[in-house]
Amino acid sequence: MAVRLLLKPHFAIVRTESTPTRLPELVASGLYDVVLLDMNFAIGAESGSEGLSWLSKVLELQPRMAVVLITAHGDVEIAVEAMKRGAADFIVKPWDNARLVATLKGAPAIRQARLSAGKAERGAAPAGDANHKLVGSSAPIKRILDLVRRAAPTDANVLVLGENGTGKELVARAIHDQSARAGEVFLSVDLGSVAASLFESELFGHKRGSFTDAREDRVGRFQAASGGTLFLDEIGNLPVALQAKLLTAIERREVTPVGANRPVPVDVRLVCATNLTAGQMADPKVFRPDLLYRINTVEIALPPLRDRREDILALAEHFVAIYAAKYNMPLKRIRADALARLTGHAWPGNVRALRHAVERAIILSEGTELTPDDFLMVEAPAEAEHDDRSVNLTDLEKRAIERALQRHAGNVSHAAGELGLTRGSLYRRMEKYGL
Repeated sequence: MAVRLLLKPHFAIVRTESTPTRLPELVASGLYDVVLLDMNFAIGAESGSEGLSWLSKVLELQPRMAVVLITAHGDVEIAVEAMKRGAADFIVKPWDNARLVATLKGAPAIRQARLSAGKAERGAAPAGDANHKLVGSSAPIKRILDLVRRAAPTDANVLVLGENGTGKELVARAIHDQSARAGEVFLSVDLGSVAASLFESELFGHKRGSFTDAREDRVGRFQAASGGTLFLDEIGNLPVALQAKLLTAIERREVTPVGANRPVPVDVRLVCATNLTAGQMADPKVFRPDLLYRINTVEIALPPLRDRREDILALAEHFVAIYAAKYNMPLKRIRADALARLTGHAWPGNVRALRHAVERAIILSEGTELTPDDFLMVEAPAEAEHDDRSVNLTDLEKRAIERALQRHAGNVSHAAGELGLTRGSLYRRMEKYGL
């Protein structure tokens, strides 16, 4: 099958089925992160009702599953309905190969729209899902939770700062869940993965025939999130020229799809995130001051994991419970010497890297307890210790990437997993550091 051959080099496991009847079994296996689901299966069907029905069934079984719908008969109405029911994105046949791959890679990060528990029949996860919450009782986390509590009920735009893997999307979701928009769409967009040439189409939508590959109308992310919360991740990587277009949409509260003659009003709560520091964002050569003024009515800075080591035990136990359940394995206690190794590590990949380390330990461990040797990606505490005053974060990040690539013999997918990054994010950092 053509799509399988296209996707196989980009994903660890690719499985194709000619009918959706095995979807419940495959989704329940926990082996898959994304479902690419056709909207129509019966001969001559064009309504999309089959796809919407199976979308609901998939999300009932696994509310966090990223589902991308694909059809040869797409239109704005079906796209909006699918995304509001929980689809991560929408692809129209015949597809562009690069866009299809990029969409599927970005789908897990988008983490389809979440609705409140009272609207679970629409296929969404209830607010406060235990698998996706801020965990910890340290002073820094208590401050973050207090800021979220105070900002969420308002409609103020929020800017979340923090290194990669610190939980910026979790903060965005917490804001959404505690807001008046909790029963509406939460839509996430990784701006770092959106090509500059597709920026307007992705965010604002396009009309059929507006450019070469525009074979059908496509709804943009602003429209799809209207009424809910739009989370723009990696906004600091947005080129200055595109920042002006985003500013216009925010100020006017309307978007003009590519090829359209009239603007479309949108109503979104905006939460943005970046791994740039506040100082870097304040540099007009990096980020427009007028746009920064619009998006940081409330600013929340997340601490790196090395600055909240007292939360590592709670986080690790939280992830042990998640992955023991996911892989149908017994709960395992983290031995004291293993905990010492975890708390002594610098964690350049932060909470995301800790999560990956625990998942790997659960899969590979054979005993009844988790020992230091089960955490294969964790370096000895002595090697991880360093003087933060003499080594800047850029040096630490470069060193961590170099070591991960060495340990995995240059395998980018495995190195990215260890560091808690997506392949695309790791490639961008490799290019940045000349690796």
